[in-house]
Amino acid sequence: MADIVLTTLNARHLHTAFGLRYLLANLGPLQTNASLVEFDLHQRPLDIVETLLAQRPKIVGLGVYIWSVTPATEVVATLKRLCPNLMVVLGGPEVSFEAESQPIVQLADYVIAGEGDLAFAELCGQLLSGQRPDGKIIAAKPPEFSGLALPYGLYDDHDVEHRVIYVEASRGCPFSCEFCLSSLDIPVRAAPLPRLFDHLQRLLDRGARQFKFVDRTFNLNLDHSRAILEFLLTHYRPGHFFHFELIPDRLPESLREVIARFPPGVLQFEIGVQTFNAEVASRIQRRQDYQRLEHNLRFLRDQTAVHLHADLIAGLPGESLESFAAGFDRLIGLRPHEIQVGILKRLRGAAIARHDAEWEMVYNPQPPYDILQNRLIDFAAMQKLRRFARYWDLVGNSGNFCETLPLIWSNTAQASRLSGTLADPGGGGIPVPLSPFASFLRWSEWLHARARRTDGIALARLAEFLFHYLTTDRKLDTAQTAAALWRDYQRGGRRDPPPFLKPFLPPDAAKPTPSRASNGAPRRQARHWG
Repeated sequence: MADIVLTTLNARHLHTAFGLRYLLANLGPLQTNASLVEFDLHQRPLDIVETLLAQRPKIVGLGVYIWSVTPATEVVATLKRLCPNLMVVLGGPEVSFEAESQPIVQLADYVIAGEGDLAFAELCGQLLSGQRPDGKIIAAKPPEFSGLALPYGLYDDHDVEHRVIYVEASRGCPFSCEFCLSSLDIPVRAAPLPRLFDHLQRLLDRGARQFKFVDRTFNLNLDHSRAILEFLLTHYRPGHFFHFELIPDRLPESLREVIARFPPGVLQFEIGVQTFNAEVASRIQRRQDYQRLEHNLRFLRDQTAVHLHADLIAGLPGESLESFAAGFDRLIGLRPHEIQVGILKRLRGAAIARHDAEWEMVYNPQPPYDILQNRLIDFAAMQKLRRFARYWDLVGNSGNFCETLPLIWSNTAQASRLSGTLADPGGGGIPVPLSPFASFLRWSEWLHARARRTDGIALARLAEFLFHYLTTDRKLDTAQTAAALWRDYQRGGRRDPPPFLKPFLPPDAAKPTPSRASNGAPRRQARHWG
């Protein structure tokens, strides 16, 4: 039983509710009568309500995110129908902006907009003492780290053993990119490193292996960044994995030197390129030096063992399909291990909305509020981009087809005679050479015409589709294609060739292929090192 229950719906069980742990850590004397209960999107709202009410709470604090708002709305509606006097307090980015019109906000009692670390404790104290603050929306002021209790002791043994441990070395972002809510989170505040290191040491001593730093600009404060990397390198043990989000054009020698000392498979950098179109970048207030960006990516790829995850966004105002394709091909040339092809979303409160009229931006009214079409990319072309993004994740990012993937656009004699077509704004079509983007788009549409779906495609079935496409549509050598697919198929530890490949493989094909050591990186990243 608990007077205060903190809860949310995580996207996956692997994830942990970092924000709720901050709220619980900062409840002060109220913490002894509070609990944290996490769910994920696979659980039914009625079952979630049953679990919450079993604790007989007086206050339920619910974290709401873009991926969870729909089932969370059902949870709140059911809670209030069953227990009208139960106080429901919402928080999180989805309800911190444009709140009044949201059904979930109308159902709830209070909303804490912004960073609720201290504001939630204050509100709970008032409610439990019988006070009811005026107004439903409570604007929370950004707290200083020096005044916060850190939440890392609230990761339990199951979290440490089986889940990603989120870490925060700084909050805020100095940039003003209009597609991102972090542009509203100013100023940047750094965590006190001695306290942070003390907590990290305890987690490492308990056996924690995967750490994801949630800082939007980890390499903004170079002294902090280097100190954190040096700490992690000093305490590194096989099986450790550390994820950071980096500013792509800021990588001086002081960071390069320590990054280069990490073993393979230990560091992952998420690098937000978003667009290579300088005019589009300027339009959405994104500042970056492309020459430095490319130089840094080449250094990381060629001279370090970092796993590189780069982001591009499709659908930005003023970026045509041809421009996006050129940016994708440019990024392919820099050879990151993964390219996250994101479809632009209109996040609540984000300044990207100011371009709606001029660029005829039409967004999905339902979460995740992704772009449906704009002045330069019509709905049909945007649908092709969605399929491209999904299939790219399955084939390009998964690590299951590292050797086979380049065959889709390899420079063979017959590939040079092929041509692709990207839809122009009028729907006509512009012939272009088969670049990596155009080649993969061609494969993407071929696959969709046969699979008729973008999810639920088993790996063996996907490999069979790929083999058929490469050997019939692209007319690549059957034996060489089969050999490449088989080597890729073994990356996940598979020993038996799928039936469609067996006729094209030598008798000893089931013999395991040696893999490059990945030092215990997560499976997806480890396959890129195989």
